[in-house]
Amino acid sequence: MIDSSPTLTWTNVLIGLLFILFDSLLSLVLGLGIGGSLMVAAGRCVLQLSVMGLILDRVFASNNVWGVFGIAALLNVLGAFEATYNKSKRRFSNMFPLILASMLSGTVPISVLGTRFAMSQNPFWRPDQYVPIIGMILGNAISAIGIALNTVHKEFSENRDKVETYLAFGASRFEACKPVGKEALKLALLPTVNQMSVIGLISIPGMMTGAIVGGKSVEQAARLQMIIMFMISASSALCTLLALFFSLTTLVDSRCRIRLDRLDSRKPIFYRYRDLAGEKIWKGLKGLKCWGRKESGSEEERRGLLDGTSRDE
Repeated sequence: MIDSSPTLTWTNVLIGLLFILFDSLLSLVLGLGIGGSLMVAAGRCVLQLSVMGLILDRVFASNNVWGVFGIAALLNVLGAFEATYNKSKRRFSNMFPLILASMLSGTVPISVLGTRFAMSQNPFWRPDQYVPIIGMILGNAISAIGIALNTVHKEFSENRDKVETYLAFGASRFEACKPVGKEALKLALLPTVNQMSVIGLISIPGMMTGAIVGGKSVEQAARLQMIIMFMISASSALCTLLALFFSLTTLVDSRCRIRLDRLDSRKPIFYRYRDLAGEKIWKGLKGLKCWGRKESGSEEERRGLLDGTSRDE
């Protein structure tokens, strides 16, 4: 099969960036206040995909199992960072290592079993197959964990009376937290359920499109997409379940006490330092702009005082 797809350049990327500029302009006109966030997200998208492209190009060329596992570990670390510090409005104690353990426990086994047996890949770690799949699994797991933990943390911050009532009547911490955990897990898995409901009927997913462009038949691409969606569902459920377990056992200790002191609503410390540095830089720039006017104003005031003094005399 002859590859007739065009070669994309940075000019094509800049043309695509016009769609983001349109969104930013729409935000400015309607007063949505998300124009800056859109541009920052677009910048991150370009930078991250460029770096990832350079790394994956070398990993694919080497065809080394340790390189593949290294990429998988790196993706899990970055995913845990994203889920902890960007997707969650509040953080509990030791959240990052616990979320990392949840994601490793949920993504690696599912991806290995799925690629080896469901997709019949031998070896299962073929870079061009395994790395994109674990990336898709992680992307959905991050979203699911973010939804679940934000739901739990909001409940504990605003409606802790429900859990306290269960505990007051002698329920164990697992019995008291069960309704909150069930609701959070249900909300976290709802996007995946909705996606599976409309896939193929309304939307054509990216992996299926990529497989068709790569030369697979439509039937094979459809079966591949089915397997991947089932893997995403299982991995998201397992990652979210473990994350909820760690969160709830941290917020309600072994003595059945609610520990809101372990829940931090502040921005992460490095973001606080970033904002503080930005404020100082901005104040410095404003000071430079107003320096001439300040000097002029002070000179005028000085002259006025001198004139007033001479008049009084």
